[in-house]
Amino acid sequence: MTKEKHLSKIFLSLLLFSMMVVLAACGASGDTNKESGSKTSTWENIQEKGEIVVATSGTLYPASYHDGESKELTGYEVEIMNELGKRLKLEIKYVEMGLDGMLTSLNSGQADLAVNDIEITPEREEKFTFSEPYKYSFGTAIVRKSDHSGIESLEDLKGKKAAGAATSVYMQVGRDHGAEEVIYDNVTNDVYLRDVSIGRTDVILNDYYLQKLALAAFPEFEIMIHPDIKYHPNVQAIIMKKDNDELLKQVNSVLVEMHADGTISELSKQFFGGEDVSVEQDYDFE
Repeated sequence: MTKEKHLSKIFLSLLLFSMMVVLAACGASGDTNKESGSKTSTWENIQEKGEIVVATSGTLYPASYHDGESKELTGYEVEIMNELGKRLKLEIKYVEMGLDGMLTSLNSGQADLAVNDIEITPEREEKFTFSEPYKYSFGTAIVRKSDHSGIESLEDLKGKKAAGAATSVYMQVGRDHGAEEVIYDNVTNDVYLRDVSIGRTDVILNDYYLQKLALAAFPEFEIMIHPDIKYHPNVQAIIMKKDNDELLKQVNSVLVEMHADGTISELSKQFFGGEDVSVEQDYDFE
């Protein structure tokens, strides 16, 4: 595959700025066997069916997306789930949906697990259960190479034009520091990046690893990741309905194995341009 085709495939799928939409969902209760009236664990139901139903978007590169040539669902988190299914000797059945529906699908029983670069937050931990982590990341800022867009710290965001998604955690960081929001109507990422390069906007606040992939795809733009701005350390994991202890135990046992034997590290390097996102970075965060 030529470099041009590879980059085209990436950015047909890449929805960089949709990744941090704030999710909301109500509390969960245990599954009930209607015939006997006795409670049956989700894990027992999964074993009986022989499959795990996983909710994901299929549109979030490189976590969960459709390959440009084969059209098959793939990605860092999809391949983690595929390997998890093999080791548990269960089929993985994917249901694709928007981020807003994923947590609701867990509570309704439509899905057993959900993966889509979902960040562990205290609010979500009150209502749901998370597995062992498989991604550690943090926020950075894309700025112009020539002058860093006049930004040397988050405090310098005041009055600057920040491009991104209104509901993202990163845009909230911009708002908190006085940035002027510039919201786009579902445009491709080259538009976001070009606008910073030509001065139409000043900064893009987002996930470090996704920012790095974006810059690699468009080297012609005079922009860069700011060398000194690092903030909002965050962790991603598999999410499931609250108190599914046996399911959590089974999932975590496989994830621990995959960390120990290097599988998760290798998958990370495959999908994140050689970066190992499964390792927590030791930075001084703003």
